[in-house]
Amino acid sequence: MIEEHLALAKGHAARGQRIIEEQHRLIAWLEQDGHDTSQARALLREFEQMQALHLADRDRLEKELEAAKK
Repeated sequence: MIEEHLALAKGHAARGQRIIEEQHRLIAWLEQDGHDTSQARALLREFEQMQALHLADRDRLEKELEAAKK
């Protein structure tokens, strides 16, 4: 059961990282084209906050799995 949850958490973390990278590219494109990036940056901060939660969940599950194996 922990393994399944860990696999999901790892998937969420990987997907979150891709989304953050895409948002960075979007911001760079908007800046290059002279557009306001305030909303895109606010959304990036939200993505980064969610990513921190995904990573914390992944780390917690890895510790739980390690403890269960002992």
